[in-house]
Amino acid sequence: MSLIVPTVDIRQTGEIHTIDGVEIEFQMAPGSEAPAEMHFYFPRFRALCMAENATHNLHNLLTLRGALVRDPRAWSGYLTEAIETFADRADVVFASHHWPTWGHDNIVEYLSQQRDMYSYLHDQTLRLLNQGYTGVEIAEMFQMPPALDRAWHTHGYYGSVSHNVKAIYQRYMGWFDGNPGRLWPYPPEAIAPRYVEAMGGIDRVVELADKAIADGDFRWAATLLDHAVFTDSNHAAARQRYADTLEQLAYGAENATWRNFFLSGATELRDGNLGTSGQAPSSTFFDQLTLDQIFDVVAISINGPRAWDLDLAIDFSFAEPAENYRLTLRNGVLIHRKVAADPATANATVTVGNKVRLVTAALGDISSPGFEVSGDESVLQTFLSVLDQPNPAFNIVTP
Repeated sequence: MSLIVPTVDIRQTGEIHTIDGVEIEFQMAPGSEAPAEMHFYFPRFRALCMAENATHNLHNLLTLRGALVRDPRAWSGYLTEAIETFADRADVVFASHHWPTWGHDNIVEYLSQQRDMYSYLHDQTLRLLNQGYTGVEIAEMFQMPPALDRAWHTHGYYGSVSHNVKAIYQRYMGWFDGNPGRLWPYPPEAIAPRYVEAMGGIDRVVELADKAIADGDFRWAATLLDHAVFTDSNHAAARQRYADTLEQLAYGAENATWRNFFLSGATELRDGNLGTSGQAPSSTFFDQLTLDQIFDVVAISINGPRAWDLDLAIDFSFAEPAENYRLTLRNGVLIHRKVAADPATANATVTVGNKVRLVTAALGDISSPGFEVSGDESVLQTFLSVLDQPNPAFNIVTP
């Protein structure tokens, strides 16, 4: 995995650039589907690319994989601007995914319905929020207008009304719904055995889940079996029923990401942890990051409890780029500042060839060329010893 450094920055709506002989007019749309987003209009082809802001489904306002909540109000505003700016000049509109929509009237209807979809989600969630409903309650009662519901490109094949409504609530209100009984709950491994004991033991919980499954109430069955598995992850009947329940929920899911999560959970219960596949970043990836970004990554790798009692100062002097940083580790917090090296106040000074060499050192290689330490080398070893590596093999539906 690598990064390609941009050669042209687009900074404002209305900019026009010619790339490989193709003229492109840009509309800025930051803070919509992505922090940096833009729409593209190709005058020669009378074609409008909406990036990911108008696709043939309801998009995510919060991805189930995790991200910051997106702003549906800004998103809908950019769609209005796109209609006003380009619709009369476009014969076709398309997105980074999915297929094109042809013809002026179809384009206006399509973009308008997409715009109204995000506006309705935003405005009605806030209306109900202001009536005292919580995110879960709003998601359960929320209905889209019939005219939008009839347009199949507004359906939740990727995002969903349910988790998008909860995302809007989260954006404005956070995780707490105002009920003090839910302010300080136990975590799953602590609360599950309490529920199971209250219901008469794990075998009784499995019996109750069987009844829920027979009644077609798979949501309740999943709740019961979640507590059962977090009480005893080796209970064969609980794991089997839970896997079957999640599989049934997957069969009934219109939403692809919901289906994938349900099936991933079922697979883990049947076959064990499958881990997480992924590509390791290449050296060119790190070379395109700034030193501030790299040190930010190092900071979130500090194992805070192991570093509570440390008080370290290390200077890093880079040959390329020619910059110096002071790192201080105190109270389990790593702070980096771009300042001149000062061996008199540093526990150690490190001379580094380049950014990539810094990353390989953080991973444990401090003996290869391009990384030299003066002063107390044991301080650097101590610093490296409190760095954690991410664990992509965490469980999903088991403790």
